[in-house]
Amino acid sequence: MSTKKLFKSDTNKMLSGVCGGLAEYFGWDASLVRLGVVVLTLVTSFALVLVYIAAAIILPYKSQL
Repeated sequence: MSTKKLFKSDTNKMLSGVCGGLAEYFGWDASLVRLGVVVLTLVTSFALVLVYIAAAIILPYKSQL
């Protein structure tokens, strides 16, 4: 049984790889995930920035494990 784990992307990253990691996890296009993060950040009055920073600190890169 294979379990999926969420990691930051080593290859598909712009800032820290969080959006690239989410895209790889769900099998989505990274550009669409990045666009969604920008839109949700504006809608939530920049509260999503705190979630992104927390994810960037907490999530490991796949190559670190």
